[in-house]
Amino acid sequence: MAKTKKTAEVVNNAVPAGYVPTLKKLYRDEIVPKLMKEFSYTTVMQVPKLVKITINQGVGDATGDKKLVEVAQQELTLIAGQKAVTTLSKKDISNFKLRKGNPIGVKVTLRASKMYEFLERLIRISLPRIRDFNGISEKMDGKGNYTLGIKEQIIFPEIDIDKITKILGLEITFVTTAKTDEEAHALLREFGLPFKKHNN
Repeated sequence: MAKTKKTAEVVNNAVPAGYVPTLKKLYRDEIVPKLMKEFSYTTVMQVPKLVKITINQGVGDATGDKKLVEVAQQELTLIAGQKAVTTLSKKDISNFKLRKGNPIGVKVTLRASKMYEFLERLIRISLPRIRDFNGISEKMDGKGNYTLGIKEQIIFPEIDIDKITKILGLEITFVTTAKTDEEAHALLREFGLPFKKHNN
């Protein structure tokens, strides 16, 4: 399938020289001082950082329709602002008519400016579009990282709901340098991720 003009524009969209994303400024100017005080760090180097954001999308029906993977790749490229790549099956699974090397999904890894840009769009635009939204789960992975499950790609405004062929969920993983879940939670909270409030 040919790459759409819109997708090509997203992939080729270069970051202007000297540009600093809003959330990068927020981290440097406000989050670092807050976390240094909260956790009594003695040096800025101890403050956890957001290293990358990975977005994965499985396409379960891809074994029967390869075009679904191509469409998912175009959609995720629009959502992330960076070209998504296909993920391949690592082994044969006869029950699912799946052979090793078959495309089964798409993924993208965001770093630096594009990571901050995506995070800001996610927090300020996409998550509030979820129906009856009341916050996200606080469960971390025990290693200072956090994965957020999204049930429908249509919460992202980059997706034209009139043109989608299938509703697909996706997983967004935030990889940090935090040594504990508590520190990772504090970092992501200060960025603005809307965690559910404790019910004490």
